[in-house]
Amino acid sequence: MISISSAELNYLVFRYLHESGFTHSAFALGYEAGIDKSRIDVNVVPPGALVTFIQKGIQYLELEANLSGSDADMDEDFSFLQPLDLITKDPYELHKIVKSKKENLRQHKFESNKIVNDLSQDNAGEHVQETEKERKEKENEHGPEKIKSEKERELEKGEFKEIQLPDQNHTENQEDKIIVENLENRAPGGPEPMEISESSMSLPNDTPSGDVKVLEGHTSEVFACAWNPSGPLLASGSGDSTARIWKIAEGPCNSSVQNEPVNVVVLNHFKGRTNEKSKDVTTLDWNGDGTLLATGSYDGQARIWSRDGELNSTLNKHKGPIFSLKWNKKGDYLLSGSVDKTAIVWNIKTGEWKQQFEFHSAPTLDVDWRNNVSFATCSTDKMIYVCKIGENRPIKTFSGHQDEVNAIKWDPTGSLLASCSDDHTAKIWSLKQDKYLHDLKEHVKEIYTIRWSPTGPGTNSPNQQLVLASASFDSTIKLWDVELGKVLYSLDGHRDPVYSIAFSPNGEYLASGSMDKYMHIWSVKEGKIVKTYAGNGGIFEVSWSKDGDKVAACFSNNIVCVLDFRM
Repeated sequence: MISISSAELNYLVFRYLHESGFTHSAFALGYEAGIDKSRIDVNVVPPGALVTFIQKGIQYLELEANLSGSDADMDEDFSFLQPLDLITKDPYELHKIVKSKKENLRQHKFESNKIVNDLSQDNAGEHVQETEKERKEKENEHGPEKIKSEKERELEKGEFKEIQLPDQNHTENQEDKIIVENLENRAPGGPEPMEISESSMSLPNDTPSGDVKVLEGHTSEVFACAWNPSGPLLASGSGDSTARIWKIAEGPCNSSVQNEPVNVVVLNHFKGRTNEKSKDVTTLDWNGDGTLLATGSYDGQARIWSRDGELNSTLNKHKGPIFSLKWNKKGDYLLSGSVDKTAIVWNIKTGEWKQQFEFHSAPTLDVDWRNNVSFATCSTDKMIYVCKIGENRPIKTFSGHQDEVNAIKWDPTGSLLASCSDDHTAKIWSLKQDKYLHDLKEHVKEIYTIRWSPTGPGTNSPNQQLVLASASFDSTIKLWDVELGKVLYSLDGHRDPVYSIAFSPNGEYLASGSMDKYMHIWSVKEGKIVKTYAGNGGIFEVSWSKDGDKVAACFSNNIVCVLDFRM
């Protein structure tokens, strides 16, 4: 006969209450401080819950007995279950849920999983330890695990094998398009800096369904999306090993033209008709005039496509998944960063690599051009390097972060570089000095991404203040006064990690997407939500159209949404 101890019962009660949003400071803090669980006051349990858990606790232990592996493995298994599952389902059903979700994880590798080990064994293969960032989506409060980015992919347990490069002369004739028709600042003189509490954040202007167009067709999570800079085309990249170019009719989503089916071009990253998991599309970027789309894949290859979906070239040299790629402004070079620790500049005219930069000692997470010939790279090795085409060593080295650096971005003039890290800080650097100009410390968890506003001297809005935005796993977004290094606003409208932020073309608004399934649009001047949209999956990326009248968001439930924005 199976028995359940008071400690186990209290653990069940704690898990249920904690995951259901029930708060009781003495209860939660006492547990998390390591106090003897048998002494936790069960009187905080709502009426009826204790009896339910006594009944269901036996089933919980039965399920545990049927799950093999270490305690850590069982914690992982239970993370796939919701509190309601434990209340309503028997052990057999619970076991099926765990098994199904684990199989699904193996089939669809989330873009957001983190590289932990230093991939240093170049010849023998590089060992990496699998982390469980996707679990953070459902279990945000448990342990230090975190979901990482559009730039980081789960590597399979065991040895990381170098990718065998195909013959440089090989052309992937079958990597063709399939055309599918008829598929369904705070400004100068603004208010004083202030904190916006979540309790004051009502959600105004919930978006009517008529103002949203849902784009269906991807068969796995959609990790990246980007509007064409010169036309009504939206590109999306997915774990289904395809990118798609959607032609979005101009005008409001509820117009008669918009009600017609959307035309989409499917860019296959696999040969023939069989999906290859290793070719998940991890990142994409349009060139400046919108004529070419670059995609980066988990197979270590970059591909260049025409806006009509024709494959122009396949760029082979990386030996690991590509996490980031960017066009320079001129459009003659493409820059890519990879888990193989390197960055490569590609000559688009010849389709060949021009120079490989091998300075990092761990995976390269992000790259960003300063101008047409120089750029910066960052890595899990905590370092930032500024490089220049033709130079064999970095022209500048920035060190100061205490943990891996997730993203870097140059300001609109290329004079300031912002970085963000797992050490909970963002920093602003200048080429004129070695130490950071500002150390931004207001976040309390890892900072995933940063963005500069398209405002200030040298931009189309020179009289508006230059602002830096940072988004964190602490569920907040901070808007920073760049000159003072102080917070203008703390935007506290999300409840889960914020994956993506993007300024509108005029710099007056900021869109944000989170694992809480919400996309918010904020007034930069007022620090308040002006529009919100609730989806059915976590949001990996948000992107503004060139005219600022539409915002796209890509979701973990395989869809892309286009939201009308008119103020």
